[in-house]
Amino acid sequence: ANALSCGQCIQVGAKCGWCTDTEFLKQGEPTSARCDELESLKKRGCDKIENPHGSQRILKNKAVTNRKKGAEKLRPEDITQIQPQKLSLNLRSGEPQNIKLRFKRAEDYPIDLYYLMDLSYSMKDDLENVKNLGTSLMKEMSKITSDFRIGFGSFVEKTVMPYISTTPAKLLNPCTGDQNCTSPFSYKNVLKLTSNGQQFNSLVGQQQISGNLDSPEGGFDAIMQVAVCGVSGIVLPNDGKCHLENNMYTMSHYYDYPSIAHLVQKLSENNIQTIFAVTEEFQPVYKELKNLIPKSAVGTLSANSSNVINLIVDAYNSLSSEVILENSKLPEGVTITYQSRCKNGVVNEGENGRKCSNISIGDEVSFNINITAQGCPKQGKPESIKIKPLGFTEEVEILLNFICECECHKHGIKNSDMCHNGNGTFECGACRCNKGRVGRQCECRKDEVSTEDLDKNCRKDNGTDICSNNGECVCGTCECKKRDNPEERYSGKFCECDNFNCDRSNNKLCGGHGRCECRVCICDANYTGSACDCSLDTSTCLASNKQICNGRGNCECGTCRCTDPKFQGPTCEICPTCPGVCTEHKSCVQCRAFGTGEKKDTCERDCSYFNLIKVKDRDKLPQPVQAFPLMHCKERDANDCWFYYTYAVNNTEKEPWFKYMFLQ
Repeated sequence: ANALSCGQCIQVGAKCGWCTDTEFLKQGEPTSARCDELESLKKRGCDKIENPHGSQRILKNKAVTNRKKGAEKLRPEDITQIQPQKLSLNLRSGEPQNIKLRFKRAEDYPIDLYYLMDLSYSMKDDLENVKNLGTSLMKEMSKITSDFRIGFGSFVEKTVMPYISTTPAKLLNPCTGDQNCTSPFSYKNVLKLTSNGQQFNSLVGQQQISGNLDSPEGGFDAIMQVAVCGVSGIVLPNDGKCHLENNMYTMSHYYDYPSIAHLVQKLSENNIQTIFAVTEEFQPVYKELKNLIPKSAVGTLSANSSNVINLIVDAYNSLSSEVILENSKLPEGVTITYQSRCKNGVVNEGENGRKCSNISIGDEVSFNINITAQGCPKQGKPESIKIKPLGFTEEVEILLNFICECECHKHGIKNSDMCHNGNGTFECGACRCNKGRVGRQCECRKDEVSTEDLDKNCRKDNGTDICSNNGECVCGTCECKKRDNPEERYSGKFCECDNFNCDRSNNKLCGGHGRCECRVCICDANYTGSACDCSLDTSTCLASNKQICNGRGNCECGTCRCTDPKFQGPTCEICPTCPGVCTEHKSCVQCRAFGTGEKKDTCERDCSYFNLIKVKDRDKLPQPVQAFPLMHCKERDANDCWFYYTYAVNNTEKEPWFKYMFLQ
């Protein structure tokens, strides 16, 4: 990282640290070399590392409500289903902060149902069935909650062409024949939310059917007004505001229909869950719409709405058994991920990590949420986001604070003498130069960075190469360039050194047993050699008598070099020409050659340690030479017959093997 200060360094990523040791940098290394991965800084010998971590604090942690049906009535804002409610996070760039939210579905949760009905002429039969809906629905919903309110609104269409006929007669009665219909309207709030079912029946009973010319997209206008009014041409986009006067929508001729995305936003803001009750023929369209509107449901309405109560109860149970979390807009550079832990050990991640389904009353689920910042958003100014379960009034507020500077920054000394006569602030072990100054100690002005006189100081042995072609001459001092591989570095007064051009062994720099400094391997303890490939460990040279190389050789790089020509093998213990060798191997030669002798029954197990080569004549047996010592053997078998063989060790193999040549 080309970070010139500790603050810049810690914004690069969570694995980066800044070395504050004033003596840390080698000659030629730029200030930015103080910023590196933590493990690399430690390997380079830094023991003073600035590496701040994020943290979190819970500010409001009200326990979830354990409320039984029929208990004291609570306002929705006094019921707690999600915990905690407010937190403060300190975010370090690239380091996620994990928070855990609990959600418990409360018993006897208040329900407000606003029944919005299409009153165009085709809904005439349905209106008759809905007129008694209030008391019947009150009775059915009392099985779920003791805190239930119901309201009613209706819509037809925008009151301009081409949505309705604007002839004077049609404006008074839009229906044909002898049908008596009310004047068309866009949306009307008939009854605010009330717990009085009889009042619902009475007011709905007074409603009349109207008429229009096309399919009633006016439902979107009506849904928007229900959402934003707190009662739950035409070319300008819908403004998402309340425009009711005397409970009538007054701007339908002025604003366009709201978009689906706009509806989704307003429904979410006002904690509204939508149930679309439509007949069979419109099911495909509304099921597609359901997929676009979170926390919505579609029910199949009978032709005359006679099944509306069952439809509402079923849809409510389906919606309330699912919790979906959504968050407000995130600040630039901040990301969020969700993991849900639902009933029966089900774990969801990705987009499904935002939700849990099949939650019964009293069930508790949890969400693990990771919030991560990259860099220092908004120049470090605090931000806040909100997370809420869709369709509920509750929300979790999260305050975000960004760690943009190191702790040592607070102790910086402005105009410090450490920075060339006060030309910079000495902080975190390095100089942060004042404007117009450069150099490790801020010793130069920017306009004098490169001159012929200064460049002379950057040429080794008065040569032509500036900084060995591995750096830049700044204020007469070499600042070595960075390599693509952060593990590789140039250093030295003239950038003549590096830590990657040393001898290798087994394709590893310094054999993997040392570090490269200025193109020379500095070996770890117990290793030596130009590539640190020679082990000083003598344990591999110990003979069975615990002597190094059996006292007959030297241990070099973990391998015996035998000094006594009669002895061979990895620990100089094998002596092919020593007395007793012939007798030692007699039984194995017999069983291998003739299938006789003491070891004939265990021959394969005990006598597979040598190669056997037969010759026809005794004169064909190998003769001894200095480089290849061997022993001539003459032994008698059980039948009093003599057999001859030679024994030798092949020193070219790592493990010695034996050859026996024999004559019967």
